[in-house]
Amino acid sequence: MTDRAELAKFLTARRGRLHPADVGLPENGRRRTPGLRRQEVAQLAGISVDYYIRMEQARGAKPSRQVLAAVGRALMLSTDEREYLFRIAGENPPTTAGPNRTIAPSTRVLLDSTAVPAYVVDACYDILAWNAMAVPFIGDLANVPEDDRNMVRWMFRLPDDAEPWSEPASVNFARSTVADLRAVYARYPGNPALASLVTELLGTSGRFARMWAEHDVEVRRGHNKKIRHPELGELEFDCQVLYISDSDQRIIVYCPEPGSPTAATFASVAAALRARTAAVAPGAMCGLDHAADPARGAAVPGRPVLTAISPPVPNPPADTAGPR
Repeated sequence: MTDRAELAKFLTARRGRLHPADVGLPENGRRRTPGLRRQEVAQLAGISVDYYIRMEQARGAKPSRQVLAAVGRALMLSTDEREYLFRIAGENPPTTAGPNRTIAPSTRVLLDSTAVPAYVVDACYDILAWNAMAVPFIGDLANVPEDDRNMVRWMFRLPDDAEPWSEPASVNFARSTVADLRAVYARYPGNPALASLVTELLGTSGRFARMWAEHDVEVRRGHNKKIRHPELGELEFDCQVLYISDSDQRIIVYCPEPGSPTAATFASVAAALRARTAAVAPGAMCGLDHAADPARGAAVPGRPVLTAISPPVPNPPADTAGPR
């Protein structure tokens, strides 16, 4: 059902916040009221002035989805605003084509200023960006192909006899991850990359296929994690999941309890990174020593020891620990 009164108020308010320069129109003298003129919005949307005026006056026929989309573009509505526009007009919001993979500069600043491991994943669990503190956990992914940075793929690449699958907590975590992926699958219907990932996992992992067949749906939330890192020892921290507005991306942050042994370990790693940064030329890779023998379980570039998504793998096999 269309809420004509709210639709009229919303359009008027959004029109009033825009300046002609915002939408590429010339400033033609002083205006008596702020914002765009109605005829300018109609011109930008490709509809008649009379039709748009009736919308702002809560009169006329119910606007079509095509008109709503055109008006939303003309008014430069955000994702949330566009969804609201469709709902008050009595329509289901349009689906988004696919997960956003563009990292905003502000997100990069947040990552680099965080003194604990942190990285960004999109809705499909592809790792898009990370800080130096995360390298001992997810590996140095700079030289890893982008299509092999998917954390769900890493998880279900583990063989059935891998140690994490014998731990109930790891199995439950994997099941909740699949449930979250199903929610994403419904949010982006027909997205080729997401459909390809699900099809691949259904064909290569019997465990994934069984969990997918359960049809559980659950949006990812934070959780506590206890791991045995091959170089850093026993660690315990909360994996906080911070959602980035308008992008459907998530920042995974490892948050130890203040004053805990894990907090002290993270502080030592951060100090080592700062020391290395000061000792090497600008632009050189910052991180722990990854030249160690991978047979000892040490982190190596592009081969994660463990992740916030996949179960922890002490001494991971070289062919299953992560991207090669």
